[in-house]
Amino acid sequence: MYKQATIVVTGAAGFIGSCLAGFLNKHGFINLILVDEFSRIDKDPNLEGKIFLEKVERDHFFEWLEGQSRPVDFIFHIGARTDTTEFDYSVHQRLNVEYSQQVWNYCVAHQVPVVYASSAATYGAGELGYNDDHEVPFQLKPLNPYGVSKNEFDKWALQQTKQPPFWAGLKFFNVYGPNEYHKARMASVIWHSFNQIKKDGVVKLFRSHRPDFKDGQQLRDFVYVKDLLNVCYWLMEEYDENIKTVASGLYNLGTGKARSFEDLVKATFAGLDKEPNIQFIDMPEDIRDKYQYFTEANMKKLVDAGYTTPFHTLEAGVEDYVRNYLASGRHY
Repeated sequence: MYKQATIVVTGAAGFIGSCLAGFLNKHGFINLILVDEFSRIDKDPNLEGKIFLEKVERDHFFEWLEGQSRPVDFIFHIGARTDTTEFDYSVHQRLNVEYSQQVWNYCVAHQVPVVYASSAATYGAGELGYNDDHEVPFQLKPLNPYGVSKNEFDKWALQQTKQPPFWAGLKFFNVYGPNEYHKARMASVIWHSFNQIKKDGVVKLFRSHRPDFKDGQQLRDFVYVKDLLNVCYWLMEEYDENIKTVASGLYNLGTGKARSFEDLVKATFAGLDKEPNIQFIDMPEDIRDKYQYFTEANMKKLVDAGYTTPFHTLEAGVEDYVRNYLASGRHY
């Protein structure tokens, strides 16, 4: 992609979107259109120092697009309602399904490539595994409205006969990293652990409520946001108007290796040069029956597509996050 390309990043004030904007800047892309709901001042630090052409309010985005003399060159559709404790499905339907359909339809009409954020929440309890085959979404049973909405859009995209010149739906697993300071309850366990350690010297983890998992041994595929940015950038660079080197479709985006929450917390303590001190507490009842005890991305499809950059280990990613960002409050 040429450096003067106009690139849209939706969800640009949020965690992943703001990191992506900064990453694109570092690679020489400054003609960015940042789309979000910019009313939350606690997100403002995420965009400090970022270079961009324009900020566009989420609800005015499509009106803005139609007012341009030429189409944009690429869209990273990262924005979504990501709160897994929001049980009003109409919110997810509007922001995660219908809004994404509008993005898709613009990309079809103007032949604009798009990479969008899907989620490992689509996999539900994992009873069908974690394979990004295109038959799987039609059999999945997500555990919460957020996961349902992401899966509904994946299914809709797969059924479309009219498609953008290139599209990829990235099924993000448990992403952690800088610029999530504003996320409160929905921030990563690392962010919560860091703050608990600084305040009380102890980290509280959810007790297991299943006999097949010991306390702290619930397993997730934790992926560092910097690895996610590398994949997004690689997909954009691999895309070419005349030569498609990567097939359009759904792709898992995790490390391919599940690790325990206990390992995660121990790595956080290590990043602060402290000995682990962990206590277990009951899981809130409102999420207990919707909780994923195991996730692990099958990364074969992305590797087969040609992606060869190694991912951070859990220990390396957490150490970088804790020492270089959390300890100083630094943003990416």
